[in-house]
Amino acid sequence: METLFAQIKVSTEKLLENQINVNIDEIIENLFNEVSSLKTLTAAKSWDPEVEETAVQLWNWAVTKHVGSAIGLEHKAKVRHVACRLLYVCESDSPSESTLRRQILMATKTGRTWLDCKNPTMADEFLSLAVKSLEVLYSKLMSRGERRMDINIPKGDIEKDLFRVLTYQAESALMQDDHQGAVSQVSRCKDMLERLPKETGYLCLLCYNFGINNYNLKKYRESTFWLSQSHDIGKMNEFGPGASVRAKVLRLLATVFLEWDYQEYKEKALSAVNLANKESVHPSGLFLKMRILLTCKAEDEHVRAAIMQLLGPEIPLDVCLSTVRLLMTENRESLAFEFLQQVCQCFESSPELGVALVLHVELLLQRGREAQGKQQVERIMAEHHAGKPLSPQTLCLLHSLLWDRAARHFEAHNYAEALQWYSYSLSFYPAGTMDQNLAKLQRNRASCFLQLQQLEKAKDAVNEAERCDPGNIFTQFSIYKVALLEKDMLQATEAVRQMAKLSVEPISCQERLLMGPRAASDLLAAAAHMALENGQPDTAATALRSLCQSSADSAQALRALRCLVRLVLSATENESEEMSDADLDAVLSYLAMALQKVSQLPSELGSDPAKRADEASWFRKIAWNLALQCVKIPDRMRDFFVLSYQLSQFCKPEKAVLMGQKTCLLMAAAACLELYRMSAQSAPQTEQLTQALEHIQSCREIWKTLKATGDFLRDPTDTLLSLYEFEARAKLSDPKLEAVLEAILEVDPVETKTLETVAALAVEPPAHFPQVSKRALKMALSLHRKQPREDPSRCSRWVCSLIELSLPGGVSEVEPRTLEEVWGYFEEARSIIASASEELPELEVLWLLTRAWNTGILLFSLAQFPEAERWCGLGMAFLCHLRSLQESYRIKMSSLYAEVLDQLDKTNRNVIIDE
Repeated sequence: METLFAQIKVSTEKLLENQINVNIDEIIENLFNEVSSLKTLTAAKSWDPEVEETAVQLWNWAVTKHVGSAIGLEHKAKVRHVACRLLYVCESDSPSESTLRRQILMATKTGRTWLDCKNPTMADEFLSLAVKSLEVLYSKLMSRGERRMDINIPKGDIEKDLFRVLTYQAESALMQDDHQGAVSQVSRCKDMLERLPKETGYLCLLCYNFGINNYNLKKYRESTFWLSQSHDIGKMNEFGPGASVRAKVLRLLATVFLEWDYQEYKEKALSAVNLANKESVHPSGLFLKMRILLTCKAEDEHVRAAIMQLLGPEIPLDVCLSTVRLLMTENRESLAFEFLQQVCQCFESSPELGVALVLHVELLLQRGREAQGKQQVERIMAEHHAGKPLSPQTLCLLHSLLWDRAARHFEAHNYAEALQWYSYSLSFYPAGTMDQNLAKLQRNRASCFLQLQQLEKAKDAVNEAERCDPGNIFTQFSIYKVALLEKDMLQATEAVRQMAKLSVEPISCQERLLMGPRAASDLLAAAAHMALENGQPDTAATALRSLCQSSADSAQALRALRCLVRLVLSATENESEEMSDADLDAVLSYLAMALQKVSQLPSELGSDPAKRADEASWFRKIAWNLALQCVKIPDRMRDFFVLSYQLSQFCKPEKAVLMGQKTCLLMAAAACLELYRMSAQSAPQTEQLTQALEHIQSCREIWKTLKATGDFLRDPTDTLLSLYEFEARAKLSDPKLEAVLEAILEVDPVETKTLETVAALAVEPPAHFPQVSKRALKMALSLHRKQPREDPSRCSRWVCSLIELSLPGGVSEVEPRTLEEVWGYFEEARSIIASASEELPELEVLWLLTRAWNTGILLFSLAQFPEAERWCGLGMAFLCHLRSLQESYRIKMSSLYAEVLDQLDKTNRNVIIDE
C-alpha cells in the first residue's frame, strides 16, 4: 500500500511542477486508475501522514486549473475524485470538525462535477459520502449541544449543505430515470424549506428545469408533475419567484397538457393558462389561451372573447399578426379578417402598420380574393406615395407577394394579369433607381410584353434592365430575345457572346447570388433553340459553342455537340458541295470535345454505362464517315479515323466495333505514311513515322483479339501491318528492320508481291538497305519459280533489280566476289529470256545488254582484259534478243569488241614472250 501512495505522490508532484513537456492528461488517468484500486475507505494510522496533504494539494490544483480552464471537465472530475478518495482514506476513527467539513465540501463538489459530466453513477458515490459526513458532523455537534449556546448556527449550515446534496441526488436520480427517487429527495427538500426559506427559489427553479427536461423527452406525465411542483413551491413563502415567473411555469404547464392529450387535458390546460394570466398578464399567455381554444374547437364567441384581450395597449403587433395567421390556419377566416381590421385600426398611427397591411394582402390572395387583394395593394400604394412609406423590410415582403402572384399568372399563360401584378411592384420603385431587383422585375415585364407581342414595350423594359444590371446573364438573354425577334443578328450574336462570358466568369457582388453554371448553360441552350426556330443557324451555332465550353453537365454538352455537327453537315448537304477546310476544322473540334465529354460521363451517370456507349457510337460513326470523305486529304483522314477509334473505345467491345477499330488504326497508319511521303521532299517529319508505328502496334493488339474469334484467312491485315511497319522503320533507319522482314517471311503463305514491295521500300530514299532488298527479291524469285506457271516478265524485272543493287558503282567497288554474284544474275536473266514463251520488252533486254557491256568496259579501263572480254562477250550475247535495235547496236559494239579482243591478244603474246 505504501508503494501505491508513493506512486500517487510522484504523479502529484509532476502535476504541481506544471512543466510544459508533462502530459497532464496521461498523469491524471494514471492517478485515477491507481486510486480506483482502493476498494475500501478505511483508516490506516500507519500510513504516510503526507497523504492528506497530497489530497489537499491535488484539490487546490484542480480548483486553480478550473479557473484557468486548462483541463477538460472530465479530467477536473477525475482529479477531484482522486483528491476526495485520498482524503477519506486518511480518515481517523474520530475525525475533527474541520476534517469533516473538508470532506463534506470535497465530496459534494466532486459529486456535482460528475453530474456535470453526465455520470450520475459516479456522482452518487460521493454524494453518499457527503451525506454520511454530514450525519457524523451533526452527531458531533449535537453531542456537545448542552455546552454550546450557538449550536443553531452550525446546524443551519449543515442543513444548507444537506439541502444542496439532496438536490444533487434528485438530479442524479432523474438522469438514471429514477423518477420516484427524485420525488423522494425533493420531498425532503420541501420539508426543509420551513427552516431554509431562502432556498425556495432554488428548489422552484430545480423543479422547473426537471419539468423542461421531461418535456423535451416527451415524458408529459413527469413534466406536468414537476411543473406543478415548481408552481406550488414558488407560492410557499415570500422567497419564491415572482408572479411573472410563476405565470411562465403555468404557461409551460398548459402547453404540456395541450401537447400531451388536448382532448383529455383541455380543461387542465385552459385552467393553467387562465391562472397564468391571472398571476401575470403576458402576450404569450393570451396567445396560448387562444391557441388552446382553437385546438379544442371552441365556439367563435369564446375565441372572439380571447381575441379581444389581445387588443390591449401592451400587446405588440407581431403577436397580433401571429394570432391572425393562427386563425387562418384553423379555418377561422371571418374571425381572422375581423381581428386584422381591428388590429389595423389600433396600429393606424404606428410605423409598423405596413406589416399588417401586407399580411392582409397575403391572406386575401391565399383565399383567392384577388380583386380585394388588388384594392388593398392600390390602397397601400396610395398611402406609400402620400407620405406613409413602407419600411424596407415590409416593402421587400410586398414585392415578394406581388412577384409570386405574377409568376402564377405567367405560368398559367395569363400574361396580361401577370404584367399588372409586376406593374404594381414597379410602382413602388422611385424613378432613376439602380437596383438589381428592379432589373429582374423589368426582365419579367419584358417576358410578359413579348408573350403579348408588344415588342416595343418589351424593348423598353429590356433597356431599363440593362441600365440597372448590364452584367447579368439574364439581362443579356432578354436582350438576345428582343434582338432575335427584330432580326438584328449582330445584336443577338453579341448578346450570346456576353452570355458565354458571364457563364464562364460569373460576376459577384454584394447581396447577389452567384450564377450557377447549370442555369447559365440552360439559358445558352434556350438561346440556341430560339435561334433555330427563327431560322438563324449561325447564331444558334454561336450559342451552342458557348454552351459546350461553359456547361459542367457532360450530357448537356454532348447534346449541344450533336446539334453543332448536324448544323455543319446539313449546310454542306444543302449546298451539294464538298466540305470546306473551315467546316472540317469545326467538325473535328466538335468531335474532339465530344471525346472529352464522353470520357467524363461515367462519373456523372453512375450505373448507366449504356448511355456513354450510345453517345460514343453516334460520334464515332460521324468521324468514320468524314474520314472516308477525306481520302484525298491524308491529314484530315488520319485525324478523323483516330477520333473514330478513340470514341469506339467507350463502346461495348463487340466484333463489329473491334473491326472498326482495326480499320481506323490501319487507315490512320497509312495516312501517316502518306503524309511523310508528301513532306519528304522538303522537310521530312519523322513524327509521322512514329505515330504510324504507334497506330500499327495498337492495331496489331486488336487484330490478335479479332483473330481469336473467327476465320480471317483472306484478310490482308497482317500483310498491310507488316508492310506499313517495314516502311516506317526503313524510313527511320531502324535496326529492327531485319526483324520485320523475318516476320514477313514467316507468314504462310507469303506473297511474292509483298516481297517485291518490301524490296522496293528497303531502298526507297531516304531508306538504303540493299542487302534487305536483295534478300526479299531472291525469296520472291524462289517462291515464284515454285508456282505452276512462271511469269518471265516478273522474274526478269526482279533479276534486273538484283543486278541494279549488285553492280559496282565505281572502280573502288570492283571485286571478284561481287562480279561473280552479278554474273550469276545475268546468267539468270539469259535463262529467263531464252525460256520465255513470249518476247520480253526490248528496252529491258537493252538494259541488260548495256549493264553487262558497261561492266566490261569498266574492267577494260582497269586493264583487266580477260574479264573485260568476258563481260563484253556477255553483252554481245544479248544482241540476238534485240529486235529493232539489233543492227545499230551490233555496229557500235563490234568495233569496240574487236578492240577488246585485240588488246587481249596482245596481252597474251606478251605473256608468252615473257615466258
